[in-house]
Amino acid sequence: MAPLLARLRGRATPNASLARLVWFQAGGTAELLYQPADADDLAQFLAGLPAGIAVTTIGVGSNLLVRDGGVEGATVRLSAKGFGGLERVGENRIRAGAAVADKRLAAYALECGLAGFEFYHGIPGTVGGALRMNAGAHGAETTALVVEVGAVDRAGRAIRLSHDAMGFSYRHCAAPEDLIFTAATFQGRPAPAAAIERAMEDVRQHRETSQPIREKTGGSTFKNPPGQSAWKLIDAAGLRGLRIGDAMMSEMHCNFMINAGAASGYDLEQLGETVRRRVFEHCGILLEWEIRRIGRFADGRTVEPFAPPRA
Repeated sequence: MAPLLARLRGRATPNASLARLVWFQAGGTAELLYQPADADDLAQFLAGLPAGIAVTTIGVGSNLLVRDGGVEGATVRLSAKGFGGLERVGENRIRAGAAVADKRLAAYALECGLAGFEFYHGIPGTVGGALRMNAGAHGAETTALVVEVGAVDRAGRAIRLSHDAMGFSYRHCAAPEDLIFTAATFQGRPAPAAAIERAMEDVRQHRETSQPIREKTGGSTFKNPPGQSAWKLIDAAGLRGLRIGDAMMSEMHCNFMINAGAASGYDLEQLGETVRRRVFEHCGILLEWEIRRIGRFADGRTVEPFAPPRA
Protein backbone atom coordinates (compact mmCIF):
# COMPACT_ATOMS: atom_id res chain seq x y z
CA MET A 1 0.00 0.00 0.00
CA ALA A 2 3.00 2.30 0.22
CA PRO A 3 2.72 3.57 -3.41
CA LEU A 4 -0.96 4.40 -2.85
CA LEU A 5 -0.36 6.25 0.40
CA ALA A 6 2.55 8.18 -1.11
CA ARG A 7 0.28 9.90 -3.62
CA LEU A 8 -2.49 10.75 -1.17
CA ARG A 9 -2.85 13.84 1.01
CA GLY A 10 -4.37 12.28 4.11
CA ARG A 11 -2.71 10.92 7.23
CA ALA A 12 -1.95 7.20 7.50
CA THR A 13 -0.98 5.64 10.84
CA PRO A 14 -0.14 1.92 11.11
CA ASN A 15 -1.02 0.08 14.33
CA ALA A 16 -2.88 3.10 15.68
CA SER A 17 -4.38 2.94 19.15
CA LEU A 18 -8.15 3.13 18.99
CA ALA A 19 -8.60 3.22 22.76
CA ARG A 20 -7.51 6.85 22.74
CA LEU A 21 -10.16 7.68 20.12
CA VAL A 22 -13.23 6.09 21.73
CA TRP A 23 -15.08 7.30 24.79
CA PHE A 24 -14.75 3.97 26.60
CA GLN A 25 -10.95 4.37 26.36
CA ALA A 26 -10.60 0.64 25.83
CA GLY A 27 -9.84 -1.73 22.98
CA GLY A 28 -7.11 -2.64 20.53
CA THR A 29 -5.40 -1.02 17.57
CA ALA A 30 -6.25 -0.32 13.95
CA GLU A 31 -4.03 -2.18 11.49
CA LEU A 32 -4.09 1.04 9.47
CA LEU A 33 -5.85 4.25 10.45
CA TYR A 34 -6.45 6.62 7.53
CA GLN A 35 -7.67 10.19 7.98
CA PRO A 36 -8.45 11.59 4.52
CA ALA A 37 -7.78 15.22 3.68
CA ASP A 38 -11.18 15.68 2.02
CA ALA A 39 -13.81 13.81 0.00
CA ASP A 40 -11.62 13.63 -3.12
CA ASP A 41 -8.75 12.19 -1.11
CA LEU A 42 -11.10 9.65 0.47
CA ALA A 43 -12.32 8.62 -2.98
CA GLN A 44 -8.75 8.13 -4.23
CA PHE A 45 -7.86 6.10 -1.15
CA LEU A 46 -10.82 3.76 -1.54
CA ALA A 47 -10.38 3.42 -5.31
CA GLY A 48 -6.73 2.46 -4.89
CA LEU A 49 -7.19 0.14 -1.94
CA PRO A 50 -7.02 -3.55 -2.89
CA ALA A 51 -10.50 -5.06 -2.99
CA GLY A 52 -9.67 -7.70 -0.39
CA ILE A 53 -8.84 -5.18 2.34
CA ALA A 54 -11.71 -4.54 4.74
CA VAL A 55 -12.70 -0.94 5.45
CA THR A 56 -14.18 0.16 8.78
CA THR A 57 -15.41 3.71 9.40
CA ILE A 58 -15.41 5.35 12.82
CA GLY A 59 -16.36 8.79 14.09
CA VAL A 60 -15.62 10.36 17.46
CA GLY A 61 -16.19 7.01 19.18
CA SER A 62 -19.00 8.12 21.48
CA ASN A 63 -21.14 5.04 20.77
CA LEU A 64 -18.44 2.52 19.86
CA LEU A 65 -16.85 -0.50 21.53
CA VAL A 66 -13.54 -1.71 20.10
CA ARG A 67 -12.57 -5.30 20.85
CA ASP A 68 -9.12 -5.98 22.29
CA GLY A 69 -7.72 -7.75 19.23
CA GLY A 70 -8.04 -4.59 17.18
CA VAL A 71 -9.44 -3.92 13.72
CA GLU A 72 -8.07 -5.56 10.58
CA GLY A 73 -7.65 -3.75 7.29
CA ALA A 74 -8.16 -0.01 6.94
CA THR A 75 -9.99 2.09 9.49
CA VAL A 76 -11.19 5.44 8.14
CA ARG A 77 -11.80 8.39 10.43
CA LEU A 78 -13.06 11.66 8.98
CA SER A 79 -11.59 14.80 10.52
CA ALA A 80 -13.27 18.14 11.13
CA LYS A 81 -10.56 19.78 9.02
CA GLY A 82 -11.64 18.01 5.85
CA PHE A 83 -15.26 17.20 6.62
CA GLY A 84 -16.33 19.90 9.06
CA GLY A 85 -17.94 22.41 6.74
CA LEU A 86 -21.21 24.16 7.62
CA GLU A 87 -23.18 26.43 5.31
CA ARG A 88 -26.69 27.68 4.83
CA VAL A 89 -28.06 26.61 1.46
CA GLY A 90 -31.40 28.10 0.60
CA GLU A 91 -33.72 29.75 3.06
CA ASN A 92 -34.30 26.86 5.49
CA ARG A 93 -31.54 24.39 4.67
CA ILE A 94 -28.09 23.63 6.11
CA ARG A 95 -25.35 21.58 4.50
CA ALA A 96 -23.03 19.94 7.03
CA GLY A 97 -19.92 17.81 6.66
CA ALA A 98 -20.00 14.32 8.16
CA ALA A 99 -17.41 15.22 10.82
CA VAL A 100 -19.43 18.17 12.16
CA ALA A 101 -20.30 17.56 15.80
CA ASP A 102 -24.03 17.19 16.37
CA LYS A 103 -23.84 19.86 19.06
CA ARG A 104 -22.15 22.25 16.61
CA LEU A 105 -24.90 21.61 14.06
CA ALA A 106 -27.49 22.54 16.68
CA ALA A 107 -25.59 25.74 17.49
CA TYR A 108 -25.31 26.68 13.80
CA ALA A 109 -29.03 26.09 13.30
CA LEU A 110 -29.65 28.51 16.16
CA GLU A 111 -27.46 31.09 14.42
CA CYS A 112 -29.58 30.58 11.29
CA GLY A 113 -32.85 30.83 13.23
CA LEU A 114 -33.87 27.31 12.25
CA ALA A 115 -35.69 24.97 14.62
CA GLY A 116 -35.81 21.17 14.60
CA PHE A 117 -32.13 20.65 15.40
CA GLU A 118 -32.34 21.22 19.16
CA PHE A 119 -32.14 17.53 20.09
CA TYR A 120 -28.65 17.38 18.56
CA HIS A 121 -27.48 19.63 21.40
CA GLY A 122 -27.49 16.56 23.65
CA ILE A 123 -25.99 13.98 21.27
CA PRO A 124 -22.19 13.66 21.57
CA GLY A 125 -21.55 12.30 18.08
CA THR A 126 -21.11 13.62 14.57
CA VAL A 127 -23.32 14.05 11.52
CA GLY A 128 -21.93 10.86 9.93
CA GLY A 129 -22.90 8.74 12.91
CA ALA A 130 -26.27 10.46 13.21
CA LEU A 131 -27.02 9.51 9.60
CA ARG A 132 -25.88 5.91 9.98
CA MET A 133 -27.94 5.24 13.10
CA ASN A 134 -30.78 7.74 12.61
CA ALA A 135 -29.77 9.34 15.89
CA GLY A 136 -32.54 10.77 17.98
CA ALA A 137 -33.56 12.03 21.40
CA HIS A 138 -36.48 13.76 23.09
CA GLY A 139 -38.96 12.46 20.54
CA ALA A 140 -37.02 13.75 17.51
CA GLU A 141 -34.96 11.82 14.95
CA THR A 142 -32.47 12.60 12.20
CA THR A 143 -34.86 11.32 9.53
CA ALA A 144 -37.16 14.32 10.05
CA LEU A 145 -34.42 16.73 8.89
CA VAL A 146 -32.53 14.97 6.11
CA VAL A 147 -33.02 16.07 2.51
CA GLU A 148 -29.99 14.52 0.78
CA VAL A 149 -26.80 12.71 1.75
CA GLY A 150 -23.42 12.63 0.01
CA ALA A 151 -21.23 9.53 0.27
CA VAL A 152 -18.34 7.64 -1.28
CA ASP A 153 -18.63 3.92 -1.97
CA ARG A 154 -15.98 1.20 -1.60
CA ALA A 155 -14.89 1.71 -5.22
CA GLY A 156 -14.29 5.43 -4.63
CA ARG A 157 -17.37 6.65 -6.49
CA ALA A 158 -19.30 9.70 -5.29
CA ILE A 159 -22.91 8.83 -4.45
CA ARG A 160 -25.98 10.97 -3.72
CA LEU A 161 -28.85 9.54 -1.71
CA SER A 162 -32.30 11.06 -1.31
CA HIS A 163 -34.06 10.92 2.04
CA ASP A 164 -36.11 7.93 0.88
CA ALA A 165 -33.01 6.11 -0.38
CA MET A 166 -31.54 6.25 3.13
CA GLY A 167 -34.28 3.92 4.40
CA PHE A 168 -34.41 5.34 7.90
CA SER A 169 -35.98 3.39 10.75
CA TYR A 170 -35.49 3.38 14.52
CA ARG A 171 -31.73 3.76 15.18
CA HIS A 172 -30.95 2.46 11.71
CA CYS A 173 -30.60 3.37 8.07
CA ALA A 174 -30.72 0.96 5.14
CA ALA A 175 -27.96 2.60 3.09
CA PRO A 176 -25.27 0.06 2.09
CA GLU A 177 -22.70 -0.54 4.83
CA ASP A 178 -19.80 0.16 2.48
CA LEU A 179 -20.87 3.77 1.95
CA ILE A 180 -18.93 6.41 3.88
CA PHE A 181 -21.10 9.47 4.38
CA THR A 182 -19.28 12.72 3.63
CA ALA A 183 -21.98 15.41 4.02
CA ALA A 184 -25.72 15.94 4.26
CA THR A 185 -28.32 18.61 3.58
CA PHE A 186 -30.87 19.20 6.33
CA GLN A 187 -34.06 21.23 6.38
CA GLY A 188 -35.32 23.07 9.42
CA ARG A 189 -38.12 25.54 10.02
CA PRO A 190 -37.90 29.22 10.96
CA ALA A 191 -38.42 29.99 14.65
CA PRO A 192 -37.56 32.75 17.14
CA ALA A 193 -34.05 32.39 18.56
CA ALA A 194 -35.39 32.57 22.12
CA ALA A 195 -37.61 29.53 21.57
CA ILE A 196 -34.74 27.54 20.06
CA GLU A 197 -32.46 28.49 22.95
CA ARG A 198 -35.05 27.39 25.52
CA ALA A 199 -35.39 24.01 23.84
CA MET A 200 -31.61 23.56 23.71
CA GLU A 201 -31.32 24.46 27.39
CA ASP A 202 -33.97 21.86 28.26
CA VAL A 203 -31.90 19.26 26.36
CA ARG A 204 -28.72 20.31 28.18
CA GLN A 205 -30.31 20.17 31.61
CA HIS A 206 -31.86 16.76 30.98
CA ARG A 207 -28.56 15.32 29.84
CA GLU A 208 -26.53 16.74 32.71
CA THR A 209 -28.98 15.66 35.39
CA SER A 210 -29.84 12.17 34.12
CA GLN A 211 -26.80 10.80 32.26
CA PRO A 212 -23.24 9.94 33.42
CA ILE A 213 -21.66 12.33 30.91
CA ARG A 214 -18.43 12.73 32.88
CA GLU A 215 -17.71 9.00 32.87
CA LYS A 216 -15.96 6.86 30.26
CA THR A 217 -19.15 5.71 28.59
CA GLY A 218 -20.58 4.77 25.22
CA GLY A 219 -23.99 6.39 25.64
CA SER A 220 -27.16 4.34 25.44
CA THR A 221 -26.11 0.69 25.42
CA PHE A 222 -29.34 -0.85 24.16
CA LYS A 223 -32.17 0.27 21.90
CA ASN A 224 -35.58 0.80 23.42
CA PRO A 225 -37.83 -2.15 22.53
CA PRO A 226 -41.21 -1.16 21.00
CA GLY A 227 -43.34 0.45 23.68
CA GLN A 228 -40.66 -0.05 26.35
CA SER A 229 -37.70 1.76 27.88
CA ALA A 230 -34.47 -0.24 28.01
CA TRP A 231 -33.38 1.35 31.27
CA LYS A 232 -36.64 0.41 33.00
CA LEU A 233 -36.23 -3.22 31.93
CA ILE A 234 -32.62 -3.26 33.14
CA ASP A 235 -33.61 -1.67 36.44
CA ALA A 236 -36.52 -4.07 36.98
CA ALA A 237 -34.14 -6.99 36.49
CA GLY A 238 -31.99 -5.63 39.33
CA LEU A 239 -29.02 -4.80 37.11
CA ARG A 240 -28.40 -1.18 38.01
CA GLY A 241 -24.74 -1.03 39.07
CA LEU A 242 -23.99 -4.56 37.80
CA ARG A 243 -20.25 -4.93 37.36
CA ILE A 244 -17.79 -7.22 35.58
CA GLY A 245 -14.27 -6.12 36.40
CA ASP A 246 -14.21 -2.38 35.78
CA ALA A 247 -17.14 -2.53 33.34
CA MET A 248 -20.30 -1.31 35.05
CA MET A 249 -23.92 -0.41 34.34
CA SER A 250 -24.24 3.13 35.59
CA GLU A 251 -25.97 3.78 38.88
CA MET A 252 -27.16 7.12 37.47
CA HIS A 253 -28.66 5.77 34.23
CA CYS A 254 -28.63 1.99 34.02
CA ASN A 255 -28.78 1.85 30.20
CA PHE A 256 -25.37 3.52 30.17
CA MET A 257 -22.38 1.19 30.41
CA ILE A 258 -19.23 2.79 31.82
CA ASN A 259 -15.56 1.99 32.14
CA ALA A 260 -15.09 2.58 35.84
CA GLY A 261 -11.34 2.08 35.71
CA ALA A 262 -9.33 -0.14 33.40
CA ALA A 263 -12.06 -2.22 31.76
CA SER A 264 -11.13 -4.08 28.60
CA GLY A 265 -13.27 -4.34 25.50
CA TYR A 266 -13.93 -7.93 26.57
CA ASP A 267 -15.20 -6.85 30.00
CA LEU A 268 -17.57 -4.30 28.46
CA GLU A 269 -19.02 -6.66 25.88
CA GLN A 270 -19.34 -9.48 28.41
CA LEU A 271 -21.26 -7.15 30.70
CA GLY A 272 -23.58 -6.14 27.89
CA GLU A 273 -24.37 -9.74 26.96
CA THR A 274 -24.92 -10.61 30.61
CA VAL A 275 -27.47 -7.79 30.85
CA ARG A 276 -29.21 -9.02 27.70
CA ARG A 277 -29.46 -12.54 29.12
CA ARG A 278 -30.71 -11.51 32.54
CA VAL A 279 -33.29 -9.06 31.19
CA PHE A 280 -34.63 -11.80 28.93
CA GLU A 281 -34.76 -14.23 31.84
CA HIS A 282 -36.64 -11.64 33.88
CA CYS A 283 -39.25 -10.45 31.39
CA GLY A 284 -38.84 -12.31 28.09
CA ILE A 285 -37.72 -9.23 26.16
CA LEU A 286 -34.47 -9.43 24.19
CA LEU A 287 -32.55 -6.15 24.18
CA GLU A 288 -30.71 -5.13 21.02
CA TRP A 289 -27.34 -3.42 21.16
CA GLU A 290 -27.29 0.26 20.25
CA ILE A 291 -23.54 0.51 20.80
CA ARG A 292 -21.61 -0.60 17.74
CA ARG A 293 -18.96 -3.29 18.36
CA ILE A 294 -16.03 -3.71 15.98
CA GLY A 295 -12.81 -5.70 15.71
CA ARG A 296 -11.47 -9.05 16.81
CA PHE A 297 -11.36 -10.72 20.18
CA ALA A 298 -7.94 -11.27 21.75
CA ASP A 299 -6.19 -13.96 23.77
CA GLY A 300 -8.66 -16.65 22.75
CA ARG A 301 -11.45 -15.03 24.76
CA THR A 302 -14.72 -14.51 22.88
CA VAL A 303 -18.07 -13.19 23.94
CA GLU A 304 -20.95 -15.22 22.59
CA PRO A 305 -24.05 -13.17 21.75
CA PHE A 306 -26.94 -14.22 23.97
CA ALA A 307 -29.65 -16.07 22.08
CA PRO A 308 -32.91 -17.16 23.73
CA PRO A 309 -33.32 -20.93 24.04
CA ARG A 310 -35.51 -22.51 21.42
CA ALA A 311 -38.99 -23.39 22.55
